[in-house]
Amino acid sequence: MDDILLIDKPKGITSFDVIRILRKKLGIRKMGHAGTLDPAATGLLIIGIEKGTKKLEEYLGLDKTYEMDILFGIKTDSGDMDGKIIEEKKVEKIDLEKLEKILENLVGEKELEVSVYSAIKLKGKPLYKYARAGEKVESPKRIMKIISLKFLPEGSNLSKNILRVEMRCGKGTYARSVGEEIGRQLGYPATLSDLRRTSIGDFKVEDAKKLEDI
Repeated sequence: MDDILLIDKPKGITSFDVIRILRKKLGIRKMGHAGTLDPAATGLLIIGIEKGTKKLEEYLGLDKTYEMDILFGIKTDSGDMDGKIIEEKKVEKIDLEKLEKILENLVGEKELEVSVYSAIKLKGKPLYKYARAGEKVESPKRIMKIISLKFLPEGSNLSKNILRVEMRCGKGTYARSVGEEIGRQLGYPATLSDLRRTSIGDFKVEDAKKLEDI
């Protein structure tokens, strides 16, 4: 599809930075993306070019798959490694049998807290703007749709208390919230140490291009 471009977003830039870079490289102004990724996250972005921007709305509602690296033993105010540590607990041992049961029980529609560093709007302003300004806001709760959760031993680092979990989810499901909830049910504070989006609907990150190859 000439009007759709799949990009594997690198770490350290925003989703809109990707648009800026592509506009410069391709010399095309009219473009947008379907589904923001945090600067610290990597993976699949669907970019609509010219007429393709009209398709973005339908892509926003597609199921997404993420690989989440969850670090147990600390909790941050942002739910990822960019935040300040607000809770710590020594990890004795992660019970993998219990983990499997927790993952199984979290599948379905669950009401979970959303980080105050999310883009959810309060009085027309994203929550993260309040948080970054030092203003206290209460973490809202949202119903999140989790389609599947799977422990990935090959991507985990048990010696560093990092477990990799693959999550397939519906629109409006926050990986940081799910990671924290897994930790809470295991009895430890937790935060995401890494996040990668591997699919959006039938679109796969393996089919995406890196920015340097455009």
